[in-house]
Amino acid sequence: MNKSFKEFLYEDLRFTVFNGVYEPSDDTFLIAENLHVGKGEEVLDVGTGCGILDVLSAFKASRVIAIDMNPIAVRCAKANADRNGISEKIDFICGDLLSPLRDGVSFNLVLFNAPYLPVEEEPKDWLDYSWSGGRSGRETVRRFIETVSEYVKIGGRIMLVQSSLSNINETLNDLKERGFEANIANEKRFFFETILLIKAIKH
Repeated sequence: MNKSFKEFLYEDLRFTVFNGVYEPSDDTFLIAENLHVGKGEEVLDVGTGCGILDVLSAFKASRVIAIDMNPIAVRCAKANADRNGISEKIDFICGDLLSPLRDGVSFNLVLFNAPYLPVEEEPKDWLDYSWSGGRSGRETVRRFIETVSEYVKIGGRIMLVQSSLSNINETLNDLKERGFEANIANEKRFFFETILLIKAIKH
């Protein structure tokens, strides 16, 4: 009988990935390996998945908000926070991108491992939503950038993962037009694409 979950270790922390939740991959670990959270900072993790990034952030942050539109992912992230003894510092919200946030709240750091693959078909299940970026690969990224600025403190930063297949320059320009200094902080190369980590700082 197939198990309803998978398990993995990261930096001596143990995580469970429920069926129907995106399993951390190279894109997730690209953020994790470059994640620097200052003591007492407030962090927003958009599309939290199994919650690895919000758990890693919470050890130094004063507060973490973890959002995912997939209700299974929200339950999975909460279970992983409980398992690693850090759940009292994390609030979990089920919703689409930044729409659940109230006006006036802002963060020092916003993390988003975005759905970035160009696909013609509409998503059919929760897992499809975790990687499907629409025809351009930028539909979800574009919606995120349109509103994220109002939730980032001056001097705060965004860490955003995207594929070379989805017009990185357009993303960099969109961020710059909204008051961010944006550049490519790191990358992982594969045969047909490069996964890039964009870091943007709000002026």
